[in-house]
Amino acid sequence: MKYLSTRGDKTERRFCEILLEGLAPDGGLYLPVSYPKIDAATLTRWRGLAYADLAFEILSLYIDDIPAEDLRAITRRTYTAEVFGTTEITPLKPLAPGLALQALSNGPTLAFKDMAMQLLGQLFEYELGRRGETLNILGATSGDTGSAAEYAMRGKAGVKVFMLSPHGRMSPFQQAQMFSLQDANIHNIAIEGVFDDCQDIVKAVSNDLEFKRKYRIGTVNSINWARLLAQVVYYFAGYFQATRSNEEKLSFTVPSGNFGNVCAGHVARMMGLPIAHLVVATNENDVLDEFFRTGVYRVRGSAETHETSSPSMDISKASNFERFVFDLLGRDGAQLKQMFGAGLAEKGRFELNAEQFAAIQGYGFVSGSSSHADRLATIRQAYKDYGLIIDTHTADGLKVALQNLQPGIPMLVLETALPAKFAATIVEAIGVEPSRPAGLEAIEALPKRVTVMPVDVAAVKAFVQAHV
Repeated sequence: MKYLSTRGDKTERRFCEILLEGLAPDGGLYLPVSYPKIDAATLTRWRGLAYADLAFEILSLYIDDIPAEDLRAITRRTYTAEVFGTTEITPLKPLAPGLALQALSNGPTLAFKDMAMQLLGQLFEYELGRRGETLNILGATSGDTGSAAEYAMRGKAGVKVFMLSPHGRMSPFQQAQMFSLQDANIHNIAIEGVFDDCQDIVKAVSNDLEFKRKYRIGTVNSINWARLLAQVVYYFAGYFQATRSNEEKLSFTVPSGNFGNVCAGHVARMMGLPIAHLVVATNENDVLDEFFRTGVYRVRGSAETHETSSPSMDISKASNFERFVFDLLGRDGAQLKQMFGAGLAEKGRFELNAEQFAAIQGYGFVSGSSSHADRLATIRQAYKDYGLIIDTHTADGLKVALQNLQPGIPMLVLETALPAKFAATIVEAIGVEPSRPAGLEAIEALPKRVTVMPVDVAAVKAFVQAHV
């Protein structure tokens, strides 16, 4: 399997080359030259597999430069009941006939990002050990990516992490998860801006090829194909749990800000998983909902990016979105480069033509948005009707899912985090403090280790140089 850039560089690279690289040299994102197609016989064979072995089967279609026995050992080390709390790894939580949550938040940082990041940590350590090299990871987080990356990479040989987050814009629990880590290879940088500023800094550093190569810069954000690939697995796992035969179709609702989580569903659907609809659920930062309703992609500046009670989705530039648009445009890299490069730089927006907008339907996407009042109402409804406390992002998903149910097609809502991470809003909604896993009762009181910086690429570069 070979990979190419979304922005026109047709140089084909193998998986382990792009694993450590992040962005392509031309600023694009990597995608496979083509998606492997899964037939009915293969779906039937996969249906009874344990999660770790299903992960091996799917990953092996995309990774042919790691020996099969090594890759299988990596997936089996990653997806264990000890790490994820259950043998199913992503069990379903039935809510009503034809409606369930897929639990993705049983990992060490209580968020769905663990599903991919735990694998990424194993892959990085394996490949760096094989090469005898080191890697300095530069990442951006709106809340959950950072802690998931840091917990996956802490103590890993040959790896240092520099994680950027928007200063004061995460929940107290999220901040404490990251900033309380005292490991020498973990560095937290709080940027005095919004998540998009953090993400722009990461991209700017990654696009400085000389700096990137000199200081061995890699990424763990979902711009890294390996992370998105790991997320493809739970769409198959959810489908097998919710259906009895390959003749059935299934829809997924995905709370989404950066488009990485739902982009993995797009990949699964392109492979042949019988997905009826991929329902994109946003919060007040509705750049993606606006696109799927109108065909207009309009990024927002910092002043227009709302600070909400589902803060991990407070994003107005969806990095992974260009992977889907690349497919939508028939993989025309030159056209995509114009739209996402000069087009966004000059106008801050682009608009699909009528033919392109109509083509979206063929990919199964629909969308909706949610507000703070919607979140509170949905959290109350889930508690009253289903006896379940859900977090704010999952509430955004459930609200939009309920608006898009179709007779005869089950709907899975991807759970994004455990409610303990957003306790203040839970208490506001239902007057109940969500329970915490053992050992996390007083995490906010732990000593913190973090450096606050302005929105300044040069300052971040200098910090990295001083600590590698």
